[in-house]
Amino acid sequence: MRVDFYQLAGTPVEQVVAALAQKLLDGGERLLIVASGEAALARLDRLLWDFSPTSFLPHGLSGGTDDARQPILLSTTPDAANVARNLLIADGEWREAALNFERAFYLFDAATLDGARLAWKLLTGRGVDRHYWAMEGGRWAEKA
Repeated sequence: MRVDFYQLAGTPVEQVVAALAQKLLDGGERLLIVASGEAALARLDRLLWDFSPTSFLPHGLSGGTDDARQPILLSTTPDAANVARNLLIADGEWREAALNFERAFYLFDAATLDGARLAWKLLTGRGVDRHYWAMEGGRWAEKA
């Protein structure tokens, strides 16, 4: 199990979500994106539809009849109805259910930094491969 911690530090969450989702789709993976609140999900839904002028990222909002077929599923809960092995936490609120996935992407900003630090500590000694990423010179760089 691997958890990638992404410190946003001014980078819009939507930009990071779209980049990670595209990378996973390109690799043939499925993704469950979790955020608390319908407003956050609606923003992410719009972002994925408007990903670029010529394309979109195929996805759906949880609760639809085709949840199991969605390569990317947006939800307020970490239940992978689309059989995703990857979870992206878009709201900075750690969820223990992330440990049920092969890989989790945990996005956090200044407002959720304390929660990210606590999650990092709580994962110590639990067999979790932790990675910390920060924006450096316009690119994501892994920090030791």
